Amino acid sequence: MPDIRIALYQPDIPGNTGTILRLSACLGIAIDIIEPAGFDISDRNLKRAGMDYLAVAALTRHISWTHFEEWRATTGRRLVLASTKAALPYTDIQYKPDDILLFGRESAGVPDHVHDKADERIIIPMIEGQRSINVAMSAAMITGEVLRQVGF
Repeated sequence: MPDIRIALYQPDIPGNTGTILRLSACLGIAIDIIEPAGFDISDRNLKRAGMDYLAVAALTRHISWTHFEEWRATTGRRLVLASTKAALPYTDIQYKPDDILLFGRESAGVPDHVHDKADERIIIPMIEGQRSINVAMSAAMITGEVLRQVGF
């Protein structure tokens, strides 16, 4: 069984976070939330989007980017960042079964110092003139490709 993880960098929107938590719970994928979040983690909108799946989600909260990076250093896992600033399509990378898929804030992505720490940077190709795909949809698309490659 693959041991990929989804990491959310300072998420802004509780509904998106809840949806990703539900995705993670249904697929048996651990999720990391890198705080501070733009909302109270106990927010009712998070609970509504995550429904009763929140109770089974393997959620780890990291109090800061520094804390997350210290934890990641002990695991040796590769960090794969989904970014509109990337050039490599998400379907053109060979995923590893223990990758961490990092998604940025809905409002601002990730800062340069986080971007620089990623081992790989991927993008979902879009038609010209479009800004970005919803983070929960992006997480589902990329996670689906990872599971297709590494086996599920």
